[in-house]
Amino acid sequence: MLVKTFGSAVYGISAQTITIEVNVSIGIKYFLVGLPDNAVKESQQRITSALSECGYKMPGKKIVINMAPADIRKEGSYYDLPLAIGILAASNQIEANELENYIIMGELSLDGSLQPMKGVLPIAIQARNEGFKGIILPKQNAMEAAIVNNLEVLGVEQISEVIDFFDKGIKPLVTEINTRDQFTKNLNNFDIDVEDIKGQETAKRAMEIAAAGGHNILLIGPPGVGKTMLAKRLPTILPPLTLTEALETTKIHSVSGKLGNNTSLLTTRPFRSPHHTISNVALVGGGSNPQPGEISLAHNGVLFLDELPEFQRQVLEVLRQPLEDRTVSISRAKVSVDFPASFMLVASMNPSPSGNFYDPGDANSDAEHVVKKYLSKISGPLLDRVDLHVEVNPVPFEDLATKQSGESSAQIRERVIKARDFQNERFIDFDAIHCNAQLPPKLIKKYCEVDENGNRLIKQAMDKLGFSARSYARILKVARTIADLELSESIRVNHIAEAIQYRTLDREGWGM
Repeated sequence: MLVKTFGSAVYGISAQTITIEVNVSIGIKYFLVGLPDNAVKESQQRITSALSECGYKMPGKKIVINMAPADIRKEGSYYDLPLAIGILAASNQIEANELENYIIMGELSLDGSLQPMKGVLPIAIQARNEGFKGIILPKQNAMEAAIVNNLEVLGVEQISEVIDFFDKGIKPLVTEINTRDQFTKNLNNFDIDVEDIKGQETAKRAMEIAAAGGHNILLIGPPGVGKTMLAKRLPTILPPLTLTEALETTKIHSVSGKLGNNTSLLTTRPFRSPHHTISNVALVGGGSNPQPGEISLAHNGVLFLDELPEFQRQVLEVLRQPLEDRTVSISRAKVSVDFPASFMLVASMNPSPSGNFYDPGDANSDAEHVVKKYLSKISGPLLDRVDLHVEVNPVPFEDLATKQSGESSAQIRERVIKARDFQNERFIDFDAIHCNAQLPPKLIKKYCEVDENGNRLIKQAMDKLGFSARSYARILKVARTIADLELSESIRVNHIAEAIQYRTLDREGWGM
């Protein structure tokens, strides 16, 4: 008897339905075809044991299973459950009346229990798009799938529950959540706050500007001044995720297996901080079956690179294209996958190997050539994509000892949201532009106009401080953001003056 069950395969952050055709006939042997990998081939032993524990058996006949489309490689152990149900139905051990209405996925343990899986959200979205009535999957993943409306989500713990559903009509409990309520409930849950940081008002101001305009930022200062504390609090002042952004971000983390069990929707912007020993593949993504890297896991959030010069230069250079295109393409011989990578880059570094600023009068500071060599580890093209360079200096004892709190994240966030709304109105006709950092050269001229006094100030800065031509556009975009924080349509001289301060590394002879 021939029976069809339906599973799903994840490629990139999208899913494709897999039809599992099971034919049980006279004869012997077990055949599994359709480009299964080793994990799928090993399912026979898990299925045999699981069925035995539930009082069923693997039929002693010829079993031919085809996983269609047969030219796409099937990977992972999550096909155990649809294979097992197909075998039972094809051997007439259970009824098969509703198999065509459900996507079935799950890895079987030898005792028949189900193990949690990854990539559930894109699978559920594809199931709904293709008109399936529901999805049957491990109970630990049910809340994640329930994000998708108009889809019946049946979370089960044992294969026996699935057998009873198809054979006896005993339906498992349907998992339902109110996606919008779940989303708004945890939207502003943070364990940290900007008011935890004493002093560093200049750096806080720079972080506010970066958040308001979506600008990349580099923090430069000796150890212990609070660079990491500042970076970790950036998500607390960024605008809240929209529901669309939350769904897209959750899909990426689901595919990567970064969502915890019994987790539904991500409601806060991601913050990723990879170690400086990371490889370029781990950073941008890849593998034989391409998986998202750290830059995609930071999509709609923050990628923090601590001790920037310690990263391999080759690793840093692969960031250049994603920073411009806000997407990364991974190409392999048989597959090409695009992962979204729209993130804010926050980097920190010491000014020298010893951690201190260069001081000719200090015998403990590094020599001039050592400092130059250290700074040269960061390429010009990469720095060209960082809008703000900020010096972070040690905090005086008086500021550390004060009991007076500074501004909270909520107060700063309110100003940032107003500035972003101001920008959204300006860029309403551009689908790919949402903040000032995304302005292409063509539109900088249109939206970052300055008067004669402003142009004169920029010219003086370029002449006296040795700014390069690449700094010009960055100054204009940052000045535009500073004006937006004041809800000003025009860029004034004071906005330009402040923007010039945030080009530390472009100053001729800086650090010497």
